[in-house]
Amino acid sequence: MNDKIKFAVIGCGHIGKRHAEMISRNDEAELVALIDVKDKSALGIDHFNVPLYNSLESFFKSGIDTDVINIASPNGFHAEQGMKVLESGRHLVIEKPMSLTKKDSEALIFKGLQKHKQVFCVMQNRYSPPSEWLKDILESGKLGKIFMVQINCYWNRDNRYYKADSWHGKKDLDGGTLFTQFSHFIDLMYWYFGDITNIQAKFADFNHKKLTDFEDSGFVSFDFVNGGMGSLNYSTSVWDKNLESSITVIAENGSLKVGGQYMNEVEYCHIKDYQMPELAPTNPGNDYGAYKGSAANHHYIIENVIDVLKGRNTITTNALEGMKVVDIIERIYNLK
Repeated sequence: MNDKIKFAVIGCGHIGKRHAEMISRNDEAELVALIDVKDKSALGIDHFNVPLYNSLESFFKSGIDTDVINIASPNGFHAEQGMKVLESGRHLVIEKPMSLTKKDSEALIFKGLQKHKQVFCVMQNRYSPPSEWLKDILESGKLGKIFMVQINCYWNRDNRYYKADSWHGKKDLDGGTLFTQFSHFIDLMYWYFGDITNIQAKFADFNHKKLTDFEDSGFVSFDFVNGGMGSLNYSTSVWDKNLESSITVIAENGSLKVGGQYMNEVEYCHIKDYQMPELAPTNPGNDYGAYKGSAANHHYIIENVIDVLKGRNTITTNALEGMKVVDIIERIYNLK
């Protein structure tokens, strides 16, 4: 219980460096190595003061003692690298999306069970105060029957983000707009309301034809298995900066809207016999130069990994939930 949990991180881009930083700041964690195909000079990681390896294989050969390996590489590598991590007998922390196919996610779940190793999926928006508040409201039953849910995700991603030398926008490595930009909000939808059925969808590529291999916008409608109907409307064609990520809920006993750039503000709440409490402020979005992404809650992910491995808590986002997000996105994209 008193030993530090030893972590290595694969992928030293913006998110990988954030994982490494949060590990380094945690008193119960130790960062032992970083793994990336790029040279150290190009990564800006000198301050971590740990060895850098150019592949998982070379890291395994080093014999460095490690409990957990965090995967923050391009989406298309998650499944293959995740299997190697589990095969090696380490616990796995895997950035969203867990993989690009339900089949690969199922294989990771099976391998984790086979090796008796934990698989943690990174969905850090669950930790934002409005997200936790909405989950509590729904579980309390105060809203009664859910009638309608509308999710709007309108962000800017242009040539500042989709650079020619980047994996972003490449079908095999990125997967698509729902995988890379908006899987956090599909995760929240599934966490709140459960699975969906009767999916219908319409897609468009308004101004990304020269930037990406896939659509930049879509309208998706569906029914919830547990009752009620919903829609997801999304676009990365917003000019210059993000507009919003919001969820509006119309229910038997009230209505609410959580909005802001990444569902970080309760904009409306009118529920029968209910007084809205004051919520703690939400962490700002992860910064990607010209962009803001999902809430900067990665320290909660690292804390949860440590708590689970030390027997103090359960996984916040388990592998089954990670697989369901991939499954829902795959079913939506199958309608193209």
